[in-house]
Amino acid sequence: MAPKYYWKGYLKLSLVTCPVAMTPATSESEKVRFHTLNKDTGNRVVSRYIDSVTGKPVKEGNEAKGYARGENDYIILTDDDLDAVALDTVKTIDIEKFVPAESIEWLYLEKPHYLMPDDAVGNEAFAVIRDAMKADGVVGVSKLVMGRRERAVVLEPRDEGIVLWSLRFGDEVRPEEAYFEDIDEEADPGLVPLVQQLIKKKTKRWSPDMAGDPIQDALLKLIEEKKKLLNPKKAAKGKKEQVAPASNVVNIMDALRKSLEADLKNKKAG
Repeated sequence: MAPKYYWKGYLKLSLVTCPVAMTPATSESEKVRFHTLNKDTGNRVVSRYIDSVTGKPVKEGNEAKGYARGENDYIILTDDDLDAVALDTVKTIDIEKFVPAESIEWLYLEKPHYLMPDDAVGNEAFAVIRDAMKADGVVGVSKLVMGRRERAVVLEPRDEGIVLWSLRFGDEVRPEEAYFEDIDEEADPGLVPLVQQLIKKKTKRWSPDMAGDPIQDALLKLIEEKKKLLNPKKAAKGKKEQVAPASNVVNIMDALRKSLEADLKNKKAG
């Protein structure tokens, strides 16, 4: 099956242009999804737009965007109006500048997309831009209209293609000073080397398995159990006495010291 592309347009660097296609690099299609049902009938519940004054459903063709000018006073914008303000970045990713790859803060990275050539004729131009960025250790900075908003994006060379990251707007990232300024606790100098040893012992290569979803697995297991219980069996008589969970309120510093000391003793004993 041919891949479905989210966007098609052009990648441009000065006088070099090539047709490209883009698709999201992530997918949630495998996640467990639920429908909202009427518990009494078992039928699905549907949502509809209702006119707040007349109480009548609004036909899809009559839906429009409205900018609030005052109370119950709106400026209506049609799809034609919105299309009229389209920018060049609707169809062109024009690389405006390059920055060192390590200078992009993770906080600004929003969503990754795979960018690839859309025509054999443009393969060479695409490859030249990709490999030049690899050689210099930089990423490209550009803009692209996504969801009717012009977003800043970065282009990161990756293997044979390019990953395009949409970036969060500057005002969407909260300043860290407002949250970290009251942290004035200094680390115990005697504990830092011990923690470093613990970190070294637990350091491994990254694997996608580290980002597994245990809740997803539990939901799938629950659904399978529900399927088997369509003909419910009689519940076992009597209930086991429930034991109250032990409190996990501990002195973190004491626990850390003990765990590190025990780790070092075991290491010496080995």
